Amino acid sequence: MQLAHLAATSAALAATRSRIEKRNLLAELLGTTEIEEVELAATYLSGTLPQRRTGVGWRGLSDLPAAAQEPSLSLLEVDAALEAIAGLGGPGSAGRRTDQVAALFAALTSEEQAFLRALITGGVRQGALDSVMLDAIAEAAGVPVAAVRRAAMFSAPTGPVAVAALTGGAEALALFTLEVGRPIRPMLASSAPDVGAGVAALGAETVVVDTKLDGIRIQVHKRGDDVLIFTRSLEEISARLPAVVQAVRDLPSDLLVLDGEALVLDAVGSPRPFQETASATSSASGQGAQPFFFDILADQGESLIELPAADRWARLDALVPAGLRTERLHASAPDAGVAFFDRVVASGHEGVILKDPGAPYAAGRRGAAWVKVKPRHTLDLVVLAVEHGSGRRRGMLSNIHLGARDPDGGFVMLGKTFKGMTDEMLRWQTERFRELQVSDDGWVVTVRPEQVVEIAFDGVQRSTRYPGGVALRFARVLRYREDKSAAEADTLESVRAWQR
Repeated sequence: MQLAHLAATSAALAATRSRIEKRNLLAELLGTTEIEEVELAATYLSGTLPQRRTGVGWRGLSDLPAAAQEPSLSLLEVDAALEAIAGLGGPGSAGRRTDQVAALFAALTSEEQAFLRALITGGVRQGALDSVMLDAIAEAAGVPVAAVRRAAMFSAPTGPVAVAALTGGAEALALFTLEVGRPIRPMLASSAPDVGAGVAALGAETVVVDTKLDGIRIQVHKRGDDVLIFTRSLEEISARLPAVVQAVRDLPSDLLVLDGEALVLDAVGSPRPFQETASATSSASGQGAQPFFFDILADQGESLIELPAADRWARLDALVPAGLRTERLHASAPDAGVAFFDRVVASGHEGVILKDPGAPYAAGRRGAAWVKVKPRHTLDLVVLAVEHGSGRRRGMLSNIHLGARDPDGGFVMLGKTFKGMTDEMLRWQTERFRELQVSDDGWVVTVRPEQVVEIAFDGVQRSTRYPGGVALRFARVLRYREDKSAAEADTLESVRAWQR
C-alpha cells in the first residue's frame, strides 16, 4: 500500500464528524491492506510512529523540498526510511539526518508530505485515534468490539491487535493477557473542577484521595533483576532512571508490574518544577528522579488488574515501603478530601486523584473510577496571531498565539493553544480575527493585539522557545473577554509569578 492511500484516508477521516463513518473508512482500509502492512497502517492512522524518537522535530520539517508529482513509496519503504533516520548517531549525524529527511520528503506528493509531517510531529488530528481504530478493527475482522478492546488493554501498540484480529479472529485476541515485560495501556482519570464535584461523580460510599504528583508517569516491569520502565507514551527509559531501577530491584518480588510517577525532589523532599523532572528523565542524567508508586498490576506473575482497587493497594502496601508510595487518604466525607487537597497542593504537588476502592484497573480507559482535581489557574492574555485550521477545522482560524503585556510597551509571546475551543467559539474567532488581520502568509494570520482571552493553565515553566523565557503548561481557552481591553491584560511579570 502506498502512503498516498493512507494520506487520502486520513483526509477523509478529518472531513467527517461521524464516528460511524470514521469507523467504516478505517475498516475498509484495514480490510484491503496486505497483512504485512496492517500493523503499520493501524499504527500510522492511530497517530503514532513505531519509532518513538526519530530525531526529527517541527523545525527540521519547516522547509520541505518540492513535492513529487506522483506517489511512489509504500508504507514499508517509508517505515524503513524512518528507521534509518532514527538510527543515526555520532559525529556528522545531524547533517546526514537532514539529507535523509530531505530525500524521503522529496519522494512524496504534497498530500503525503502533509500527512507524514503531521505524523512525525504528533499533529495528526483526524478524530480517528485509538478508540475509533479499535472499533474499526472489530468491524474489519468481524469480531466483537469487546474482544478487541480487551486485547488492546494488554497491548499498548494498536498494530499487533489489528494483525491478530485479522489473521486469527477472536481466538487470537483471547491470547492477549498481562505479561511482565510488555507494557499495558495506563488507566486514565477524568476531571472535576473541585473535590466535591469529584466525589459526586464517583458515587462511591467511600472515596480514596490519592496524591497527584507533578512528575512523569512510569509503568515498571520487573523480572528477576531485569527492570524495564515505560513512560505514558510507552517509551522504554530504564537506562535514564537508575535510582528507580535499583529501588524496584530491591523489592521482594521477582515478577512485578507497578504503576506510579517519577519526579525530582529538592534537598528537603519537596517536588522540583516539572520541567526539571522532564529534563532529568529525557537523558542519562535521570539519576535524580525518584519513584512513587500508587498501584500494583502484577505480583509474582499474577495479574491483579481485575481485583478491586482496595485489594490491589493492600498488596502494594505489603510489598512497597511507604517512602516509595504516594500518600493517600480514605475519606467518607468531602470535607476530609478538601483538607487533604489543600495540604498536598500547598506542599507543591499537582493535586489529587479521587478513586473508587471497589473498581478494577481499567487499562487504557478514562473512566469514572478515577477523577483528578487540580487547582485551576487563569490569566487574561492577548491574541497576537492565529493559525489556519486543518482537518475538521479547515476553513476556520484555530490555534491562537498568546501574549502577555510588557509594561514597557508591546506584548511578549508565551505559546499557543487550540484546546478548549467549541465550534461556536471557532466560528466567532474566525470572524473576529479576520477583522483584526494585519497579514496572512497562508499559515499564520498576524492580528492587531486587541482581543483578550481568558486562559486556564496548569503551570508556568522556563522556555527558550519564546522570548519571555517562560511558557504555559496545558493552556486552554475558557472564554474571550470582550469586557477587557488589551491594556488590562496580565503582564509578563504576573505570569512569571506562577513559576515555581
